Amino acid sequence: MVLRLVAGWGSVGAFQLFGGGWLGDLSDPLMAGLLFAWLLGVIVWLAFGVVHEAEELAHMLGEPYGTLILTLSIVIIEVALIAAVMLSAQEAPTLGRDTMFAVLMIVLNGVVGLGLLLGGQRHHEQSHNLRGAAAYLSVIIPLTIIALVLPNFTTSTADGTLTVLQAGFFSLFTVALYGIFIMLQTGRHRGHFMDAEEVPEDIPPQPKGGAVLPHIGLLLANILPIVILAKSLAKVLDYGIAELGAPPALGGVLIAMVVFTPEGISALRAIAANQLTRAVNLCLGAATSTLGLTVPAVLVIGLLTGQRVVLGLEPANMVLLTTTLILAALTFSRPRTTTLEGAVHLTLFAVFLVLIFSP
Repeated sequence: MVLRLVAGWGSVGAFQLFGGGWLGDLSDPLMAGLLFAWLLGVIVWLAFGVVHEAEELAHMLGEPYGTLILTLSIVIIEVALIAAVMLSAQEAPTLGRDTMFAVLMIVLNGVVGLGLLLGGQRHHEQSHNLRGAAAYLSVIIPLTIIALVLPNFTTSTADGTLTVLQAGFFSLFTVALYGIFIMLQTGRHRGHFMDAEEVPEDIPPQPKGGAVLPHIGLLLANILPIVILAKSLAKVLDYGIAELGAPPALGGVLIAMVVFTPEGISALRAIAANQLTRAVNLCLGAATSTLGLTVPAVLVIGLLTGQRVVLGLEPANMVLLTTTLILAALTFSRPRTTTLEGAVHLTLFAVFLVLIFSP
């Protein structure tokens, strides 16, 4: 833990002192590659630290508070990375859309598919709390359609963009719906997000502040270096994608993978321990938080900076997204899951990967 923080804050200090010179000329491929590997490695390492501290808080606070802290922490990192790229010199109108779409595909198809496949092999069938999954999906589906599909069909603008009025009100509606969901998740419907055999107490556990505060401090100590280093990573990422001639969507995929790999591993561990409800909370909670917080953040950044923000997906990706939402609704509408659902989700994830390089 100490070594991780030393590496994180040491990297912050190094880039504050020498980053201008290092990032000012990235024409040397070796230097650019080393900087990318350094920044990526440190950020992923710190992200694992965020997951560790959030899991410690989860044990102290109980569900769904621990999962909520983890997903919110991860989304903060996601927004920081997207904002860093959007505010860099290179305009990236589709980055927010590509990142959100990649998060949904990675979480709903990649992690869920691999988890259900491995969980089915180990435990044959696994059960989860149907009410919690239904609550997540009832928020994910409309927010996804509003953010990533509807902009293609509005007539006030073209190319999947929104007017200032639409962006303002859609952001407000999104935040309001997400806020209502969080209040219900942590309040009267807290039991919907716990294992069926667990009985939520009327009064949530109240650990001593002295026990919780150190972990909150360590959580912030792991998050802040990521936020600070995000701008440097964005510059190297922009340069690398441009030099390699890679698809622009690859930037969003890389951000999504950097941010959600630790949380995905946490979800897979929960499935291996036959804690499918916790895994569902992590996966569907990540999708919900991404839509509920990243969409407004991207739109606000676009409005404040005057940048063009494209949210509407391309036709092929809209088909893939719609299929994913239908499949997720079917998968989590049944009380028990098997390897079959995992195999189908992984198939859709493979299609997503192919479409990145061959749209």
